[in-house]
Amino acid sequence: MGWVEVELLSASPNLVVMEIAETKCSSGYGKPPWIFKGSALYQLHLVKAETARAFIPQEFRLVEAFGYTLGGFFLANYEESPAGAFDELVVIAGIVWNPPTSCAWAARVLVSSNDACGHGRKEVGLPSHVAKFSKRIAAIPTQHMSKSNLFLKMIGLDTGHSRSKDRMDVQVTEITGSSATNMCHINLATLVPGLKYDKWVRAGPSIKLSLPSYSGRTKHNPNLLKYSCNIECRMRTVQPAKVSGPGPTSKHDTEESLGHHKCKSGDSTNGELLDDEQRLSISVMLSKPILALQFSCLTMQVEAPIAVPPCPRSSAGTSLVVS
Repeated sequence: MGWVEVELLSASPNLVVMEIAETKCSSGYGKPPWIFKGSALYQLHLVKAETARAFIPQEFRLVEAFGYTLGGFFLANYEESPAGAFDELVVIAGIVWNPPTSCAWAARVLVSSNDACGHGRKEVGLPSHVAKFSKRIAAIPTQHMSKSNLFLKMIGLDTGHSRSKDRMDVQVTEITGSSATNMCHINLATLVPGLKYDKWVRAGPSIKLSLPSYSGRTKHNPNLLKYSCNIECRMRTVQPAKVSGPGPTSKHDTEESLGHHKCKSGDSTNGELLDDEQRLSISVMLSKPILALQFSCLTMQVEAPIAVPPCPRSSAGTSLVVS
């Protein structure tokens, strides 16, 4: 999501409402590698293995322990990309094993760009869908000054601006033709820095990392593919985002409750039931978070996917050995 955008807009005490509509780019993606710049939240969850297996091709083995695998979601706001500026939510079902490596598997990808959706489907083999990202930002002033802030004020480093706690609500609505289906509601909280010094410290260290993933086996791209996202950014741990389901009473839903019954999207324009893939994707989002990482000053280079031979599947899953 757009953390830089949050800092700029939250300077106002008033509530800010944004509707992120579909964006278009006539130039196309061009040749790889594809470069994306912006910011993101990468949140890791413990996902029930039975939920993750619904998305994993049969030839893959799921990396699991005690009935759970490592999944979660990647929520990004790209200010620059081959498709222009857009938002993206990647729902990660879990980790799969195909010797000699293990990689993440995306259950569903929601993007606010038609071009990004088409490229993800055809070129990268992703289960991409067009969606609208509606955001609300509110600044809530804190009631006390911490000891560290008091010390900074005493030595003359305080700017005189009160610190505030910022809240962003993101409603993700999947668009299919003329119908719209609310998928999930994500609530994020962060501190809006009042000091340049504090802003620099809270951004975290500069890092480089690679996020390898498998994809394919879709109706748009039946091949089994592997691709890497090479990232340079500033990273820090943050409070995990709170996720709720699509319906008006779904804030108390859990992965287990949604996994055992179909949930109606009370705010959908078509009033239809969620399909199985949507329902299970929401189950992944509602699973237990264990770590949240904020990526700022993000530059992501996506390499061209390569076709990989599947490994013979000898069992339902690969269990981790705990000694």
